[in-house]
Amino acid sequence: MLSPSSGARSQATVGILLISAGMATLGVSDAIAKALAANYSPIQILFVRNLIALPIAVLIALKMGGPGALRSYRPAAHLVRGVFWVLAAGLFFTGLKHLEIAEATALVFIAPVFITAISALFLKESVGWRRWLAVLVGFVGVLIIVRPGAGTFQAASLLPITTAFFYAILMISARWVDPRESVWTLMLYLVGAGLALSALMTPFVWVNIQIKDIWFFFGIAIFGTAGITLITQAFRFAPAAVVAPFEYSALIWATLFGWLFWHEIPDLLTYVGAGVIVLSGCYIVLREQQLKSGDGVS
Repeated sequence: MLSPSSGARSQATVGILLISAGMATLGVSDAIAKALAANYSPIQILFVRNLIALPIAVLIALKMGGPGALRSYRPAAHLVRGVFWVLAAGLFFTGLKHLEIAEATALVFIAPVFITAISALFLKESVGWRRWLAVLVGFVGVLIIVRPGAGTFQAASLLPITTAFFYAILMISARWVDPRESVWTLMLYLVGAGLALSALMTPFVWVNIQIKDIWFFFGIAIFGTAGITLITQAFRFAPAAVVAPFEYSALIWATLFGWLFWHEIPDLLTYVGAGVIVLSGCYIVLREQQLKSGDGVS
């Protein structure tokens, strides 16, 4: 019979494996998005992706949460969250078109820093000097990558940063959803809202899909949905402080895919900046976990 500590370690291991697999899967999805962005609008990519992913999301919700997972008590909250998601995804896909995939991925990881700052400034949550220092360090990491004023600066770098901002709002907005709704309901309605909103704009940017690209659209839908599902399960198996740092493994996959398919090799400062952002994000996650357990002040 396993001891409680052995069981906890086993669950932590499963959580780490799930989130690592999820980030690898999302890395494939991002690589496909970058390939598609050369010929299609981000809105069209998002629309077709959600159109294919919605039946998959319904099946997952039914399997994991039962028929009750299909019901929402606050549909309007999901619609608003869908707006933030469409903005975040659209900006990220646009950024992938103009930036190296590793650079875009690294900049998006400023999201935990934005979450902390927004929580303090607009939601009036208590954030102590340690986390404010981590926020400042995170923005220093962004400046190292973007290098405003330098000859290497690209305005497109602002796209993944803005993506991270809207993603942070999306994460915070989960509080607006009725607490009776499961995480599977959130996933289902996010896909549905994204589909409905992108459908309104798609006719204005539609380009006939080439036969050779159909499999790419199926790929981005399948890998994207699978990635989100794996990550969701990871947080159900183990505490955020255990699994969240492994989200940054996405940088490894982004670098690998960028090198394999586009011969992209990020420069040294991009790696340095990414490392600073990772350290900042990890500290914020670990600190928040300490506060939830009652260990220390904010």
